[in-house]
Amino acid sequence: MIAIIDYGMGNLRSVEKALEVSGAKDVFVTSKLKDIKKADKIVMPGVGAMKEAMQALRKLRLIEPLKVIITQKPYLGICLGLQLLFEKSEEGRSTKGLGIFKGRVVKFPDKVKVPHMGWNELRVKGEGLRGKLLKNIPDNSYFYFCHSYYVEPEDKSIILAQTGYGFDFTSAICKDNIFAVQFHPEKSQRLGLKLLENFVKI
Repeated sequence: MIAIIDYGMGNLRSVEKALEVSGAKDVFVTSKLKDIKKADKIVMPGVGAMKEAMQALRKLRLIEPLKVIITQKPYLGICLGLQLLFEKSEEGRSTKGLGIFKGRVVKFPDKVKVPHMGWNELRVKGEGLRGKLLKNIPDNSYFYFCHSYYVEPEDKSIILAQTGYGFDFTSAICKDNIFAVQFHPEKSQRLGLKLLENFVKI
């Protein structure tokens, strides 16, 4: 069973449908802790601001439970679901995240167009990291992005892939059971579905 966490800030149906097309047999959308606990895997999609996302999770009383659950089950964060894993964000002056990883979420500099929207390349950082989530996905493949902020992990070893947009930023991370991407696999056509298929098979 795969639980898609509903905190009011994601294109949930698109993610649910994409997972089903990718081979997931039992996918459900929920905001209830008891359902999240029952799931074998967790997906956290999201579009919007980190401050509002944390407020929504706090209202649902999910923040503290998620800090534990995310470290125990295969987790896939999509866009905002990646950013929430870090300690803090520049968005809204200063917003605390879940703090699963040390690091921060920062806004793109003025020298580039914001938001970063459209197709861009994914460059895997080290062949040894390609397994699992990016299995059978060629380097320099294109995925669909839509965001104004990006993550800066303190621990560079968790960086799975980077993308160039005036400079190289972290576009995917992985550590143990935790996987997260800045782009939208559900909007990234064939290779996006392949990535979701890889997650389903983990």
